[in-house]
Amino acid sequence: MSSDDVTTQSSTSSTRNYRIYTKTGDKGTSSLYNGQRRSKGDLFFEALGDVDELNGFIGLCREYLKTSLHGTPEKNTLEAQLEEIQSRLLDVGSAIATPKSSSSPEQLARAQFAAGPNTSQLEGWIDEFDTALPPLRNFILPSGGLASSQLHVARSVCRRAERRAFELVNAGDLDESTAIYLNRLSDYLFMAARMACKLTNGTETVYKKREVVTEE
Repeated sequence: MSSDDVTTQSSTSSTRNYRIYTKTGDKGTSSLYNGQRRSKGDLFFEALGDVDELNGFIGLCREYLKTSLHGTPEKNTLEAQLEEIQSRLLDVGSAIATPKSSSSPEQLARAQFAAGPNTSQLEGWIDEFDTALPPLRNFILPSGGLASSQLHVARSVCRRAERRAFELVNAGDLDESTAIYLNRLSDYLFMAARMACKLTNGTETVYKKREVVTEE
């Protein structure tokens, strides 16, 4: 979230209110967490937008799970993992919005993303899915029910966010470990889609290569 999103509204009451519209972005610029203003078309905001979009799709996945799996332990586990990931994506956004090349040590410390432990957590969940799921012997199409298909959408958005993040890494403005987290998250979302398919008794659609018929 940038400074254009929410600002404090002055009030004579003891209640602190927040204004949704600020008008500070009407000229086509917005602020990063370090206070630097940049064009809204800047790579930083492209990356932030991708991460925000990913978070929104994961939220939709959670709602589909609530509808499909009425309080089962497996659903609760998967939904809890997705909720945890949504919070961590806000942390990723903070790291992206604090460029290494133009932020103070104090700002960088405040926005630092604990990529190592969070990536290890994803890998643990992926390993658990791998044990519970049947081996994958063919390419599959995004399918398997509403929750599963939506997780496949989230996976593809995650790949885009990862590509943006690595551009920032290459520019020296983001720790590589943060981009690696997004890489691992896309793997997790693929496995989570398969798990959602299994839990909702869905069917994975296998990719079928069209046979080429040659005319004689």
